[in-house]
Amino acid sequence: MEIAKMIISILLIIDCIVLTVIVLMQEGKQAGLGTISGMAETYWGKNKGRSMEGALEKLTKILAVVFFVAAVVLNLKWLN
Repeated sequence: MEIAKMIISILLIIDCIVLTVIVLMQEGKQAGLGTISGMAETYWGKNKGRSMEGALEKLTKILAVVFFVAAVVLNLKWLN
């Protein structure tokens, strides 16, 4: 069980580092500024899922789930 705990701990550390880098790479949300002038539906707004920003958001969600699952598994009583 110690090997499993060590592997999950290493996975959690790598996940934390990658998650931090991915979040810092994302652009800030400037909601509301484009809607005032009527520019809510731009090319980037329509195709955000295919852009680099969309990929970063998807990767952030996946890494957050991995982080949560790894943290819960590390705190299970049977693993200690």
